[in-house]
Amino acid sequence: MKYLLDVNALVALGVEKHLFHERVALWVGALAEKGIPELATCSITELGFVRVLSQAKQYGFTFPDARALLLRLRAATDLNFALIPDNHDVSYLPNWVGHPAQLTDGHLAELARTNGAVLATLDRKIPGAYLIPDKR
Repeated sequence: MKYLLDVNALVALGVEKHLFHERVALWVGALAEKGIPELATCSITELGFVRVLSQAKQYGFTFPDARALLLRLRAATDLNFALIPDNHDVSYLPNWVGHPAQLTDGHLAELARTNGAVLATLDRKIPGAYLIPDKR
């Protein structure tokens, strides 16, 4: 199974200070025990990663630092990251999207689905997405 990480899951994986770093790292570790995990990003999740890290003062990243961290994370041979190209317009939004706050979630969920992946998230409210388990 290929998992498209949403912005929060990608940030949690890449930043040890993130509240859910351990949760995401344990999940990725469990996937790795079964073989190299198939993880994915897309332009939205990558741009969101760099934006969040370079704007959130609690993480202490500059824009160049955040970009460099993303590139190192994607290059990690034990993670097998793929970049899913995004050619979806608004017509691809799933029917459950009914509010502006659901736009990005719906876009990412459908982008994942049409590319043979599933959206992996920490958000319980995204229909059809994979909720990264909490093993605590």
